[in-house]
Amino acid sequence: MKLLYDNLSKDVSKRLTRAYSTSFSLGIRFLSKEIQQPIYNIYGFVRLADEIVDSFHDFEKEELLNEFRASTKLAIDRKIALNPILNSFQETVHRYNITQDLIDCFLDSMEMDLKKCEYNQNDYEKYILGSAEVVGLMCLKVFLNGDEKEYQRLKPDAMSLGSAFQKINFLRDLQADFNELDRTYFPNVDMSKFNDEIKKEIEKDIEKDFKKGLEGIKKLPKKARFGTYMAYIYYYKLFVKIKNTKAESILVERVRIPNNKKYMLFCSSFLRHKLNLI
Repeated sequence: MKLLYDNLSKDVSKRLTRAYSTSFSLGIRFLSKEIQQPIYNIYGFVRLADEIVDSFHDFEKEELLNEFRASTKLAIDRKIALNPILNSFQETVHRYNITQDLIDCFLDSMEMDLKKCEYNQNDYEKYILGSAEVVGLMCLKVFLNGDEKEYQRLKPDAMSLGSAFQKINFLRDLQADFNELDRTYFPNVDMSKFNDEIKKEIEKDIEKDFKKGLEGIKKLPKKARFGTYMAYIYYYKLFVKIKNTKAESILVERVRIPNNKKYMLFCSSFLRHKLNLI
């Protein structure tokens, strides 16, 4: 029965999410049950593409990414795939009307990681749009269950939140991106001269995105609001830690929140929610 395979595919997406991202997995658990699986399915798809460009160094990355792009389109056209991650993703694409332009935009940004080492302002904005903002829009499609009017209303806020998350990732991963992958995402920044002043300018930009993103979270339907807020809380705590870290330290080590502190953070936020303090 195909139902057995479909259920297996969804389980693979869920397991992949939990294996790769503790924080994202915890955030998903605070979403209403009905929308948890579709978000696992989206994350599984995004994670596979990201792994191709970030981790598979001993293989032909461009060839793998091209095959992944073609397999994704074929899975959507056929409504089935032998790759379990793509099988669960295509089901979510059809159910929530995730448009092809969002998928193409994401894959285009992954392709940029194969070739670009330094980004100008246009490259920077294009990369953030594809790697983060459209992923937020895919999730928004699920949250709103096909309500196009609400989607258009909340679209700018969702994009701002995705942008904030990605820019924080850039700062968090600065050491690995620059020293190991030879990438510089922030435009017009000479990494050999990266200092606290440059870092503060980047942080001001992130604060603006955070503020707009939070406004959007408050407008989300109840089933999606708290889980998304949990992701916001986690990233904001990470942002505060980065702000309190010297630029010279960020260049040599990855800023992170240990798993035990993540659990404490999510639990305390959940209790405040239950007590109507947030």
